[in-house]
Amino acid sequence: MKLSNIQRVYLVGIGGIGMSGLARYFAHLGYAVCGYDKTSTPLTSELSKEGIGIVFEDNSALIPADFHSPDEHTLVIWTPAIPKNSKILNFFIDKGFELFKRSQVLGILSEGMYTIAVAGTHGKTTTSCMVAHILKHSGRDCSAFLGGIASNYNTNVLYGKNNIMVVEADEYDRSFLTLHPDIAIVTSMDADHLDIYGDHNHLNESFKLFVSQLKPGGNVIAKKGLEIDSTLTYSIKEHADVYAENIRIEKGEFYFDFKNAEVSINDIHLGIPGIHNVENAVAAIQAALLVDVEPEKVKAALTAFRGVKRRFEYLVKTPEHVYIDDYAHHPEELRAAISSVKRIYPDKKLTAIFQPHLFTRTRDFADGFAEVLSMADELILLDIYPARELPIEGVTSQMLLDKITLADKKILSKAETLAHIKSEMPELVLTVGAGDIDQLVQPLKHILSDV
Repeated sequence: MKLSNIQRVYLVGIGGIGMSGLARYFAHLGYAVCGYDKTSTPLTSELSKEGIGIVFEDNSALIPADFHSPDEHTLVIWTPAIPKNSKILNFFIDKGFELFKRSQVLGILSEGMYTIAVAGTHGKTTTSCMVAHILKHSGRDCSAFLGGIASNYNTNVLYGKNNIMVVEADEYDRSFLTLHPDIAIVTSMDADHLDIYGDHNHLNESFKLFVSQLKPGGNVIAKKGLEIDSTLTYSIKEHADVYAENIRIEKGEFYFDFKNAEVSINDIHLGIPGIHNVENAVAAIQAALLVDVEPEKVKAALTAFRGVKRRFEYLVKTPEHVYIDDYAHHPEELRAAISSVKRIYPDKKLTAIFQPHLFTRTRDFADGFAEVLSMADELILLDIYPARELPIEGVTSQMLLDKITLADKKILSKAETLAHIKSEMPELVLTVGAGDIDQLVQPLKHILSDV
């Protein structure tokens, strides 16, 4: 497929964070773009406002006539999150279209580009957004495909005027193996997606293969301790090739010093909270330095960085109430979020609201979830969000609740959760999860700020 021939693009599963980024990219180039998704969301509403046609009924009769016959001018992109029996998906299959996954399209787009790819079972979204922001803010510029909505730009795709591309490299379904980066950042390789990989060893093998695809003369920036070949290691806990020291909190704001063999940047003020984000920043700084961003411009960019929607995002921050929302859905992500909240607010009672994501993930990491969730002072569990899965017998939120050692714990529906928060008005609230828990964000913000 030659992208230079494309005139129209259809995306099956257009509402996903990655798919919507491609939709925006091709619309920006002036192509006719439309697609299908099963549910209307704030993101699909934004796409519609941008002139992208979206239908929410799985009905092939709703596919525009221009997409009825395969030709070199038509590109159809699909996501594995779409059920195999989808009528729209099967229309394109039956008509003989060559269907491309998002990852394949990103691989084609990155050919001929200087590509900075950020991979990891967690940390990749914030780190890739940091890299892209530093390049934009400093004037170095880049295009970027991000796995979240960058708060500085209110979008998940950025358009640059140079040859640099920043991309979040997703390990799910081995998607990142379509990429051949010039700089590869690997933030973490914790066990995850075992429904795809089977075991941790196969996941690790996939990461090793990813970094082996580095272009000649490229660099791998990997968190110290990961079992992969790297050009540079980074850390905030121990000495590495690249590291942070003198990490401190002043009035709820994080400051640190950056060091590598050639460069020291002192008193960096990070525009977002979280000790884990200091670690993400160390990797992002090193990537920016490798593409010749000046240290002082790096420092200024990180002060101005406003993070990613649903990544340790402050929704309410008043003397009476603090409400933070985070996408965390793996035990180590939860540990980072909860630890950071408790470090910033050691004297406040933490009420955590968690929605488990996937039956398989809940089953595979039940003990890890139980250990980390027990760190909260009060815990509200929602039912498991199934996403693409069918229920598994015995795998429920009650099963998880029974393992949690915390005394103040309960399972509530979304409506019951809102009623409970309105009644108790807790001083410190953290919502965590990757399902539809985001439906609670605005109502909770309204309740806790309406005082």
